[in-house]
Amino acid sequence: MKKIVLFFLFSVLICVICPAQQSDPFEDYLNTIAEDTVPPKNGFFQKFYRYFESANMDKTLEKKIDFSIIGGPHYSSDVGFGIGLVASGLYRIDKENLDISPSNVSIFGDIATSGFFLLGVSGNNIMKGGKYRIDYNTVFYSNPSDFWGIGYHDAEFNEKSDYKRLQARIKADFLYRIFPSTYIGLGGSFNYVEGKNFSNINYLHGQGKRYISTGAGPFFVYDSRDFIPNAYKGIYVKLDYKYFPEFFGNKSNFSKTEFIGDVYQRLWKGAILAYDLHGEFNTGNVPWTMLALLGGTTRMRGYYQGHYRDRNIIDTQVELRQKVYNRHGVAAWVGAGNVFYSFDKFKWSHTLPTYGIGYRWEFKNRVNVRLDYGIGKGQKSFIFNINESF
Repeated sequence: MKKIVLFFLFSVLICVICPAQQSDPFEDYLNTIAEDTVPPKNGFFQKFYRYFESANMDKTLEKKIDFSIIGGPHYSSDVGFGIGLVASGLYRIDKENLDISPSNVSIFGDIATSGFFLLGVSGNNIMKGGKYRIDYNTVFYSNPSDFWGIGYHDAEFNEKSDYKRLQARIKADFLYRIFPSTYIGLGGSFNYVEGKNFSNINYLHGQGKRYISTGAGPFFVYDSRDFIPNAYKGIYVKLDYKYFPEFFGNKSNFSKTEFIGDVYQRLWKGAILAYDLHGEFNTGNVPWTMLALLGGTTRMRGYYQGHYRDRNIIDTQVELRQKVYNRHGVAAWVGAGNVFYSFDKFKWSHTLPTYGIGYRWEFKNRVNVRLDYGIGKGQKSFIFNINESF
């Protein structure tokens, strides 16, 4: 979803650009006396300043949930002018074991002049002792979309068509720790997609406009990350299999296997090198709504998500994240991806590049708001989102 952000919360940046000045102990003592005798100013701007000044402090031991909200206007050529809102929360179910990463939840919404709207919730809920965990992601949206067809050839040579896309996606994974940092689990997903007003219905190759896809299956996870939304060190590996049978309400049987491998390494002060390898492989009668998609806000940034789609995808990226000053940071990445029908039809010449740069602002403790500018083959996009891309 390409977003050209017209603003980046100017008033928020004012409160974080300049760090507090140091004073001598005597001045600190006098200030303490003054604070005890003079009540603090409670005007709107003072409250606004204090709200964002303290938003990135770890308050998970003081509060049941440490919640903050940020938002504002944006513009993109796809959806027009809009208003976006993001709320992020950190909390600890186990307040005694501080070695366990805090749980997190993000709630996000968006609405635009084109008729686009989106509402979603995602997070990781870590139980007491860290033995059990629930990861979840839910999103509902309606938006005017572009469509080129199915497969690399269609994406390269077909003219862009348009349609209206309605989608509801619910995904949840239940994890059980069997060894340190090692989990097995069961996951389920529900995906409803309906396409309307296709300008070129032939691009569907005879498939229907609406599909409900429900699946479930086992997975394996190794996760030694120190903090899930923004890891500084550790390894994350996930092998996930889901089966979508007809008796679950699917029009035909098909399956999806997904692999994710991430590595995080500290380089020098404030610098993190992050590497991501991802693959998605579908078998059976896969509907167009469940094909592997290249592009989006997390992988292959710079590409319109769904411009390239097929049964299988392999993509990879490496990103350097550098904290620069106070709550500000930057990022730069390079990567590549390939969509293909089957392994015997895989062609190296169809590999697509991606690279870009980004800005990071620490909205909450180790939870970043990010603004990325991604460049692909003949495409580019601005992305405004919360949490690191991987």
